Amino acid sequence: MRSGSSEGSNGHVLLIPKTRLIPAGSFRMGSADWERFPGESPETIVYLDAFEIGLYPVTNAEYACFLQARGYEKPLLWEDPRFNDPRQPVVGVSWYDAVAYCRWLRRVTGEPYRLPTDAEWEKAARGGLEGKAYPWGDEPPTLERCWWGGQEKPKPVGSFPPNGYGLYDMAGNVWEWCADWYNPRYFRNLPRRNPRGPRMGEGENKVIRGGSFLTPKPEPLRCAYRHPDHPTLRHECIGFRVAKSVARAR
Repeated sequence: MRSGSSEGSNGHVLLIPKTRLIPAGSFRMGSADWERFPGESPETIVYLDAFEIGLYPVTNAEYACFLQARGYEKPLLWEDPRFNDPRQPVVGVSWYDAVAYCRWLRRVTGEPYRLPTDAEWEKAARGGLEGKAYPWGDEPPTLERCWWGGQEKPKPVGSFPPNGYGLYDMAGNVWEWCADWYNPRYFRNLPRRNPRGPRMGEGENKVIRGGSFLTPKPEPLRCAYRHPDHPTLRHECIGFRVAKSVARAR
């Protein structure tokens, strides 16, 4: 696990998101249920190189370092007391805002931070479990397992048990931006190794994952569920977590 803080050039403490190494290997991506979930079918065996992904969604405290350093536009609801606890996940950020944060973090740390791909996010969410609906297994979601069902606000990150990879909030709390464009037909010819999503121009939306505190039904909390939203959208239930490429051993 990588984590920590350091002092930036302006004297401010830089909070660096904690990450977890996800080992290289194959996993079953998507759903076998064509009729109910055509945008995530067929289920496909996919191989991914090793990567790192955030232990939690990016928090308000971590995102504040970016705002302070860059003078960047504050997120939607940044001043709202329901959403501005330093330990809560940052929300009200567009896909472009999330990418800007990752680029800034890459520049100040020298590490290859970015958004996770759709495939990386799903592998991470599954936590090593094969063929299970949720990060914890097939048991239905409860408020002891994750934060969902039309709540007033997100919980502080890490409020619920982690999955098998030690990752928190992979279901519920906030939706999370992924790097990929969304195309519901993409799974019909899904690349078997390190898929990066449709090419630009094959869709106008980006993939979000995981469901949120507002999600009224269990289906969007499933590991395979993927939803399209426009990359300019800023919403109270959408945040993100970082990923990081890992150099291949030679």
